Amino acid sequence: MTQNAAPALGIGFYTAGDAARLLGVPVRNIRRWLGGYNYTQDGEKRHMEPLWKPQLPRDDDRIELGFRDLIELRFVNAFLDVGLGLKTIRHCLDYARQCVDDDRPFSTRRFRTDGRTIFLESANVAGYENLLDLKNRQYAIKAVIERTFKDLDIDNDSVSRWRPYKGKSSIVIDPEFVFGQPTTAKYNVPTIALAQAVKAEGSEKAVAKLFEVPLSVVKDAVAFEASLAA
Repeated sequence: MTQNAAPALGIGFYTAGDAARLLGVPVRNIRRWLGGYNYTQDGEKRHMEPLWKPQLPRDDDRIELGFRDLIELRFVNAFLDVGLGLKTIRHCLDYARQCVDDDRPFSTRRFRTDGRTIFLESANVAGYENLLDLKNRQYAIKAVIERTFKDLDIDNDSVSRWRPYKGKSSIVIDPEFVFGQPTTAKYNVPTIALAQAVKAEGSEKAVAKLFEVPLSVVKDAVAFEASLAA
C-alpha cells in the first residue's frame, strides 16, 4: 500500500490490479476506463476521457480507486457483458449523474429502482439511433441491475458493502474495514490471511482455532480466494 493510502480510511483503497482481480476483468480495461486512452480514427489522433475521476488521487501514473469506484466498474462490466456499448454506458452515466445528483450514480439506491428508465431516457435525450435496440434490451438491463444489487448493501442512499462470495454475509468488502479489502464479517480477518494460513498450516480447523474464527467462515474465505485465483 502506498503513502496515499492514509486518506482512504472509510473510502477504500484499490490499485488497478486489485480491482481487476476482484472484478475478474483485465487490468488494461480498468486503466482505460478510469485513465482514458488515445486512439487513431481516420488518420487523426484522438483522446477518450475517463468515464469518471477516481475517488483517490493518482500516484504518479498509477490509478488508485475507492470502494464506490469499484462498484461502479462492476456495473460497467456487467452492462458490457450483456452487449451494451461503452458509448451507450458513458451517455447513461452522464445522464444518470444529473438524475441522481451523484458522481457515481450506478451505485445508488435511486439507480436500483430507476436504472432501466434512466438508460432509456438517456438514449432518448442523446437522440440515439439505437434507442430501439435499448428498448429491446430493457429486460436484460433490468436483470443486470437486479442481479448486481443482490449482493450489495445500501446505506444513506448509496452502496456501502459488497458480499462478494455467493452473496453470503460471511465475507464482505467494506471500505470501513482494512481499506476495503475482502475480510470476514464480524471477525475482520482478511480472507487472504486465512487462505495463506491454511496453506501454511495444512488445516482449516487449526486456522479456525488460531484466529478464533468459525470453521465455516474459514472455509468460505479459502473458497473465495480460490475463486479469485481461478
